[in-house]
Amino acid sequence: MFEKIIGNKAIKEMLAKSIENNTASHSYLFVGIQGIGKKMIAIEFAKNILGIEAVTEFESNNHPDFMCVEPEGNRIKIEQIRFLQKKITEKPILSNKKVYLINEADTMTTEAQNCLLKTLEEPPEFATIILIGNQENAFLTTIKSRCMILHFQPIEEEEIKRYLENNYNMINLTHSHLAMFQGSIGKAILLKDKQEEYQKIENMIEEIGKKDLIDVIQLAEPLYKAKDEIFELLEYINILLLKKAKTNYLYTNCIKIVENTKKRLKQNGNYDMCIDNLVFNIWEELMT
Repeated sequence: MFEKIIGNKAIKEMLAKSIENNTASHSYLFVGIQGIGKKMIAIEFAKNILGIEAVTEFESNNHPDFMCVEPEGNRIKIEQIRFLQKKITEKPILSNKKVYLINEADTMTTEAQNCLLKTLEEPPEFATIILIGNQENAFLTTIKSRCMILHFQPIEEEEIKRYLENNYNMINLTHSHLAMFQGSIGKAILLKDKQEEYQKIENMIEEIGKKDLIDVIQLAEPLYKAKDEIFELLEYINILLLKKAKTNYLYTNCIKIVENTKKRLKQNGNYDMCIDNLVFNIWEELMT
């Protein structure tokens, strides 16, 4: 059932068994970090509840017995939940079941969550509702108490490495690269075309305590050009620094410098100046 989806073996086995025994719950809450396959598993689970193979109508969200609710803008609004409530009372058409998936359900407004409660309390006997979210604490306690909560775990580094090698021919992945993915296959795929950029960052950290400041600023050029993804790069720098801190305590202080840079950027500090300060302060720390 879930052969093409990596990770979270125990959850996949439990869901497959519930299909086999016809014991699927009326409401689930799938929670875990972004990019670990929660939605993919939910969709595959829905197909098997409905007893259908992959069909165009299902994939395009046009299957009459399936609905996937996505955020409008950056929130799921009460009007969307009211529409779901209206549709869920209608009898199945092609199957004897109906499945409703709410993706990024942790973006529901409080009003939307309270509105959903009535449906979770008294769902139609033919319906299954699956909520998917990254942050469990974003859900009301009353919502969580009415769902079977499944905690999805980050994917093992070796599984990610094997997947990327087999599907994207990504070889020579270092431990630092894999740590950067933080157990998220979605993040790994998103960053797969940026290996060269991350290698330059790795070179900068390797050389920053050995070269003159002018040379270091040249090595830091990728940071100045990466405004849209700077927080990802800073996170990667911290991974590299943490690794080096195991043998040199000075790198621990450098991590604090990176965290201060993050704060300044989030407070809309001048971008180039923030990067200047980051590079200079790390260089100064390591040259002492």
